[in-house]
Amino acid sequence: MAEREQIMEEARKQMLQGMIARFEKEKERKLNNYRAQNLYIQKGQTLFTGSSLMEGFPITEYCLNEGLPIAYNRGIGGYTTDEFLAAIDTVLLEIAPKKLFINIGTNDIAFRPDGEDWYGHLSRNYRAICGIIREKLPDTAVYMMAYYPVNWDAPLAKENGGLGARTNENVSRANRMAEALAREFGFHYIDVNDGLKDEKGNLKLAYTQDGIHFDSAGYRTVFDRLKKYL
Repeated sequence: MAEREQIMEEARKQMLQGMIARFEKEKERKLNNYRAQNLYIQKGQTLFTGSSLMEGFPITEYCLNEGLPIAYNRGIGGYTTDEFLAAIDTVLLEIAPKKLFINIGTNDIAFRPDGEDWYGHLSRNYRAICGIIREKLPDTAVYMMAYYPVNWDAPLAKENGGLGARTNENVSRANRMAEALAREFGFHYIDVNDGLKDEKGNLKLAYTQDGIHFDSAGYRTVFDRLKKYL
């Protein structure tokens, strides 16, 4: 019995390693695609960048349909602040936006496999990102978006390791840090989450399956509150 369990555990590990390898390859593919697309963009437009919650935001279509300025999306699902810093030329600087909307770091909250305190790591890296933006793009209007609420009661919230340290308490703590950084660097901090929350402050179950990401109705709720900044 013990031998069978050991074999099954080894099979699970190999499956997980394969999934991680494919996920990393997919992130690299997206980055390469953005690198190629950046050759044809119009600089001085609006940019949305970050991780999966930004990648899934159909901002380009929304702006086009409502006659708003051109908006580019350079979000990459799964990105941490470490990866964002490594790819910052492609996902931000090359586009030289007039307006920048950034939401990066929720994956730093989720998992720190090396045991490092997530808050300290996120704070240091987000500060570094802000410093690069201020130095390289001094004329860009920067909007640091509040991290979105989560819901641990969503149907798929506990699958694949759950939400890690992503509780609404930790999200609020990260938002206070982001707001302080925005003040320090002369950026704008915006919180457009009110329509996403239920009466307890969780992400509405009607908008999510996994407790983190939300559907088109959730994105439309965000967009309706963002329009005044566009």
